[in-house]
Amino acid sequence: MFAVIRTGGKQYRVAAEDVIKVDKVRGSPGEIVQFGEVLVVGGDSVTLGQPIVAGASVAAEVLEQGRGPKIIAFKKRRRKNSRRKRGHRQEFTLIRVTEILTDGAKPTKTARPKPEPKPLATAPAAPEEAKPAETKTPKRKADAKTQAKAAKKPAKTPAKKADRPKSGGKGKKK
Repeated sequence: MFAVIRTGGKQYRVAAEDVIKVDKVRGSPGEIVQFGEVLVVGGDSVTLGQPIVAGASVAAEVLEQGRGPKIIAFKKRRRKNSRRKRGHRQEFTLIRVTEILTDGAKPTKTARPKPEPKPLATAPAAPEEAKPAETKTPKRKADAKTQAKAAKKPAKTPAKKADRPKSGGKGKKK
């Protein structure tokens, strides 16, 4: 059995268990949505709507809400110094058709319950006395020679103005 539905200004031929991408419809993932604009119901006998089939609907489960790729609309008028660049991402809904209903029937499947987030696994806390004391280690260990050199060097003092070279950095030539 198949049906032709209209949603978002477009028409889709669907059958049970089809996964299709349609323009955005309300509903969070796991919910069941119903499409009432059914244009054709087919199978053993085809029923055409005028314009829609009375009492027919299609039930579908929302799998995902998303956005398509970015489309860039760039317009340029040559020799006029006129340019316009606009970007757009079309929103869509990924749905799975669950059943095609006729004669005003209600969907048999209901919305799936949302999966509950799993609690974070935490290890049992150890008592404070059992934890080792944290010690900070230097990033670089200095050996005896380096420490001796550092002790011999006098602290740097800024040079006096008279001792500094003039601009250019080399001092006066003699």
